[in-house]
Amino acid sequence: MKKDLVKYIFSLFAVCIGLLSNDIAAQQTKASGNSDNLNLAPTRKYKKARALQSSTAKKMAKVYEALEEVDEKGEPAPDMETVVSILTELKNNRDELKSYDRSVMWNAWAYVYFSDGDYSKALSAYSNLINEPDVTIGLRVGALLSMGQIHLVQERYSQGIAYILQWMKEVETVTAQSWALLGQAYFSTEDYRKSLSSMEKAISLAEEEGYKPRENWYVIMAANINELKSEIGEKESLLRQIDIYEILVNLYPKKTYFIQLGGSYGQLGRERDYMITLKAAHAKDFLDKESEYLALAQLLLLNKNPYWAAEVLVSGQNKMVTIVDEKTKEEKIVPVVKDTEKNLKLLADSWRMAQEVDKAIPILEKSAKMSKDGESYVLLGNLYLQEDMVNKAVDAIKKGLEKGKIKNLSQVYLTLGQAYFELQEFDEAKKNFRIAARDKKKSVKTQANNWIKYTENEEIRVKNLALRRDFIQNSSST
Repeated sequence: MKKDLVKYIFSLFAVCIGLLSNDIAAQQTKASGNSDNLNLAPTRKYKKARALQSSTAKKMAKVYEALEEVDEKGEPAPDMETVVSILTELKNNRDELKSYDRSVMWNAWAYVYFSDGDYSKALSAYSNLINEPDVTIGLRVGALLSMGQIHLVQERYSQGIAYILQWMKEVETVTAQSWALLGQAYFSTEDYRKSLSSMEKAISLAEEEGYKPRENWYVIMAANINELKSEIGEKESLLRQIDIYEILVNLYPKKTYFIQLGGSYGQLGRERDYMITLKAAHAKDFLDKESEYLALAQLLLLNKNPYWAAEVLVSGQNKMVTIVDEKTKEEKIVPVVKDTEKNLKLLADSWRMAQEVDKAIPILEKSAKMSKDGESYVLLGNLYLQEDMVNKAVDAIKKGLEKGKIKNLSQVYLTLGQAYFELQEFDEAKKNFRIAARDKKKSVKTQANNWIKYTENEEIRVKNLALRRDFIQNSSST
C-alpha cells in the first residue's frame, strides 16, 4: 500500500507545476539570506519592473507569438523551429545583452527544454537565470520553484526540497498548495513528521482561504500518521486516522475510505461504528467483494440485526460481477456472494434468527446437501420439527447422523427421540432417549431419563385409550 501511495505522490509533482504557477505571480518578495545547500545568487532587493532592450523585446515578442500559434482546429501548435532559431541567436550574442535580457532569454530556454523533456538542460537554463544580477523577483522565484519541481519529478527529493525551501524564503505568502507540495516531497524522503506538519499547514491554510482541501492532502496525512504509529502509539495513530477518514468519506466519498475507516473502527473494537460504516458503503453500492458482504452480515448479526444481515447477503447474491477464469482465461459473470455451504449456512442462520423460518429452510436444505458433516441436517431437522413437519425432521436428523462429525451428539438423539415421540413411535423414541442417557453430563442424562419415563407413561396412556375405544366399539356393536 505504501508503495502505491508513493507512486501516486510522484504523479502529483508534475501536476503541481501547473497548479502552483499562479502562486508565483501572487506572492511578493521578502528579504532572506542565502541557502547554505544551494549554489544560488544572494538574495537582493529587486525592482518591481525592468524593461528589455528594444531589439531583445522585438525578438521575444516573436518568440511568444510562435509559442501561441494554433492549428486549424484551434489546438495549440507552437512553432518551435522559430522559437529555437530566435533563442539560439540571442544565446550566441548573450554577451551583448543586458543581464535582465539574458534572464528572460534563459527563462524561455528553460521552457523549451522542459517542454521537450530535457530536464537537465532546463535546470541549467534556470541556474543561469537565477544567477543573473538583474533578474526580477518574478523570474527568480518562478525558476526556484520550477527547479524544485523538476528535481522532485526526477526523484531527487533532497535537492527538490532545498529549492522549494529557498523559494519559500523569497516569497511573502506561501499558499496551501505550496505547503502540500513540500509535504509530498518530505513523505517521499520518509521524513514523516515534517511531511505531516506541512500537510497540516496546507489544510489549515486552505480552510482559511475558503476552499476545500485537496483529497490527496488528507490521504498523505493519514499515511504519515500510520507510519508514525511506533512513535505516537498504535491506538493514537488509529484515532487520528479515523478523524481523517471521517472527513474523507464526507468530502470525497470513495469505497477505499469507507473500508479504511471501518477497518480502523474494527481494530479499536468499535464494532457498531464498523457496522454503520460498512452499511453506509453498502448503501452507496461500494461493496464489490464477497469478504465485504460477509463482514457486514456478521457485524449485523453481532449487533442483533439478523434481518438486515440476511438482506445484505441476498443483495450480494444478486449483485453480479465479471471475472476472468484462471484456467480458460474467459470472462464470466458470477454473483459476488457465491452459493457455498458456508455462505448459505450464514444466510440460513440469519433468516432463522430473524424468525423467518420459511425463508431459512430452503436455504439450509441447499447448505446441508453441500456439507461434509451432519450439523446442517441436524439444524434443518430442528427447523422442520419447529414447523410441525415431523417426518421431514426425522429424515433430516437421520441424514445428519449418517454424515457424522456432529459435536453435541446426545442432544441430537434427544431431538430425534422427541420427533419419534410426536409420531407416537414410542419404541424408536425410547431407543434414542436411552442413547442420549449415556451422556456423561448429569443434566443431559437427567433430561433423557425424564423423557423415557414420560414416553413410557404416554405409551400406557395411548394404549389404554385404544383399549377403551375398542371396548366402546365392541359394546355398541352388540
